[in-house]
Amino acid sequence: MTNQEIAKVLYEIGEYLEMQGVVFKPRAYEKVAETIESLQEEVADIYRRGGLKAIEDISGVGVSIAEKIEELIKTGKLKYYEDLKKKTPVDLSSLTQVQGLGPRKIKALYQKLKIRNLADLEKAAKAGKIARLEGFGPKSEENILKGLKFVKSSGGRFALGSVLPDILAIRDKLKKLEEVKRIEMAGSVRRRKETVGDADLLVISDKPKPVMDYFVSLPEAARVLAHGETKSAITLKNGMNVDVRVVPEESYGAALSYFTGSKDHNVMLRQIAIKKGYTLNEYGLFRGKAGAKGRLVAGRSEEEIYKALDMSYIEPEMREMRGEIELAQKNKLPKLISYGDLKGDLQIQTSWTDGDNSLEEMMNAAIKNGLKYIAITDHTKRLAMARGLDEKRIIQQMKEIDELNKRLKMRGARFTILKGTECDILQDGSLDLPDRILAKLDVVGVSVHSLFNLSRREQTERIKKAMRNPNVDILFHPTGRLIQRREPYDADMDEIIKTASETGTILEINGSPDRLDLKDEYIKKCVEAGVKMTIDSDAHNIPHMGVAVYGVAQARRGWATKNDIINAWPVEKMLSFLKK
Repeated sequence: MTNQEIAKVLYEIGEYLEMQGVVFKPRAYEKVAETIESLQEEVADIYRRGGLKAIEDISGVGVSIAEKIEELIKTGKLKYYEDLKKKTPVDLSSLTQVQGLGPRKIKALYQKLKIRNLADLEKAAKAGKIARLEGFGPKSEENILKGLKFVKSSGGRFALGSVLPDILAIRDKLKKLEEVKRIEMAGSVRRRKETVGDADLLVISDKPKPVMDYFVSLPEAARVLAHGETKSAITLKNGMNVDVRVVPEESYGAALSYFTGSKDHNVMLRQIAIKKGYTLNEYGLFRGKAGAKGRLVAGRSEEEIYKALDMSYIEPEMREMRGEIELAQKNKLPKLISYGDLKGDLQIQTSWTDGDNSLEEMMNAAIKNGLKYIAITDHTKRLAMARGLDEKRIIQQMKEIDELNKRLKMRGARFTILKGTECDILQDGSLDLPDRILAKLDVVGVSVHSLFNLSRREQTERIKKAMRNPNVDILFHPTGRLIQRREPYDADMDEIIKTASETGTILEINGSPDRLDLKDEYIKKCVEAGVKMTIDSDAHNIPHMGVAVYGVAQARRGWATKNDIINAWPVEKMLSFLKK
């Protein structure tokens, strides 16, 4: 089983246990699922290398959960999970996508109305049955119908972070075949869209048959859709379709450009080609008509196609018809931030609150990952479920950070731990910690964790008031959305970006795959307004630190450069830019 499949089972075990009113255990399963989703290595490979003990060494995994993971790896099933499903036979993965429907409400709906899936839920809500239930009411029913509409609008697509590891794993397996000369991802996956419909892999090979035979026999395949000499397709166990195409080496760049898209970008390229007396298609750029009557001008690489059309090369993340072609024709494209440019991470949680790892463990992991600094930003007291820090505890944490920085200095390590917070914004825009505490911190981040249903004016003014606090440096995950699970709260983002420009507040690009908040369109607006941003992992454990890469992809889609991202700067320059 893949990491994503194992994580899905663990998430659902936690949800079933929550249905039963079990305390503590649901969060333990959820945290392990989050950790496994973030791992760079497959758990099955970890198990093959080190057995049960190696699984127990994964952050947060105890003996009981390790044994369940072992059973999943060895048999593909888990009796404990199947028994839980029999007690409440509902489609958890679909129902929990509806905003406001937690495990206990799902259980109540099943017990009282026998609702098992989204179709049952919609039928009952439209008939007015949910409004009459104790603990629900007309407002809940209205919100459920809104939530169903949102789920339908995102149907058939997958969050990038939930499928990219599987696609990369398939690519890497094919890459190792001696018959494969080159392989690249294409489509919306290559453009790093936040949700994707399917995946395309393009291959150069002189012996395609063994490649195709190997591809359709992969254990990740739940179903073979096509098995041909130069094109094959499978459906993964998560429901996503993956195609592999073998293309000629002389046409590889043209095919890569064609299958990468976007559709509108490609249409414009073809129109430009026609005006210059060319024909552009997936086989190449031809003088005159394509094929036998046309002479191949370019096609081996994307770069030579753009060059032949008198344009600068356009990075895949920019190919969305937002003005990139016009800039490429003028040789004025921005130099996008690169995937290795981040020097720090300004949102890190530890075991002081709801993180899995100690402050020192997160520090060591950051050093190992090549970072030069991190900010420790544990939650504040209002988030009691996360054991948020009050004034006394954050002062104690600050002392621990001072001590670790002293030890780093003594051993000559060029690394800095910054004292920070993820401070809750209260309903009136005031903050969960007093200014006398915030003034002592290196980095003050603030965020909305409650009252998502305020009016647009109230929510906007609430956030703007917090941003005007002279101690506040960063607005974390500014819109509060969870991809395919929760819509952003209703706030005027143009006003918030304007306020950020006026106050010098940094807006975060949260790299957590279920957030990717800010959206690319807002990132582009920040770039245009001169508002600086930070790309953070929002890590609650060591493996999760790696998800900042998704934030970099999002920043590139918003045309951000290193100059736009403050944690791509050295720590001294970054700190000098903050309000304090």
